[in-house]
Amino acid sequence: MNPDNRIKLRHLNCFLEVARQGSIQRAADALAISQPAVSKTLRELEDSLDSKLFERGRQGVTLTDAGNAFLHVAGPSMQALRRGIQSLRTDEYKAGELRLGALSSVETQLVPKMIHLLHSRHLGLRISVLGGPAAYLLGLLRSAELDLVVGRLSDSPHLAGLHFEHLYGDALKVVVHTQHPLLGCPPELLPGRLSDYPMVLPLPDTTIRQHADSLLLQSGAGLPATCLETLSNTLARSYTLCAHAVWIAPRDAIHGDLEQGNLKSLELDGHTLGGSVGVCSNPATSQSLPAQWCLDALRELTGNSTPT
Repeated sequence: MNPDNRIKLRHLNCFLEVARQGSIQRAADALAISQPAVSKTLRELEDSLDSKLFERGRQGVTLTDAGNAFLHVAGPSMQALRRGIQSLRTDEYKAGELRLGALSSVETQLVPKMIHLLHSRHLGLRISVLGGPAAYLLGLLRSAELDLVVGRLSDSPHLAGLHFEHLYGDALKVVVHTQHPLLGCPPELLPGRLSDYPMVLPLPDTTIRQHADSLLLQSGAGLPATCLETLSNTLARSYTLCAHAVWIAPRDAIHGDLEQGNLKSLELDGHTLGGSVGVCSNPATSQSLPAQWCLDALRELTGNSTPT
């Protein structure tokens, strides 16, 4: 007989309880069985594994090297089994699917945190995330191909017929890498010097690009001849770090790099100009349970306990 077939759940439960308690007697009390029954179960498990799992002493028991190795297998296996049983009992495995549109303004911080929170609470939930310009994503929301769209949307001309819920106010940042020459530039000269360097901007005809253009106009800065226009935060970040580029970025995209000291912010007039980050839904379609979970998670993460 395969020795694996002789290992039962009661063997694993008993082993884990003894390892946790460090005592056969305390494990027996916790399992509500007799001490001889615990000892017998452990002997059966050790015989099946052909390994000694515990050293017995007057003060209790301690794991052997083999016992520690088995603990790293048995513990996670039992946890996974319990989670699976719980998901069946609560129909969690039927959680369904969330189809989310996410603008680049929220893809670095807010959306990953929201997904992590949802998956920690709803084991069977499948989440698909699509990026792109607001006009494209809102069009898919209107045709019921997406459940929700998250991002800087308040000024979009494509919101007609859709419901927008404000989550927090956002601000554009002007950032460069830590060795950029502009970091030593006097504030009064900074606007005139920006055009000396390549600039990273959002794509034309997007809401966030309108804010970026307004920022440059208000500060008196000109548009440089060399530009990278993209909605990819990954590309924009990599280019900014490897070149003397100036990146006009949403706060979400550069928050981590500013905290870690990878990027530095330039103080430019109009620096706090921004928009409203929120979540957009389609009132013409019935809201799925996963979409409601998503809304609740977004409100929780941004401190909005009730819809606005």
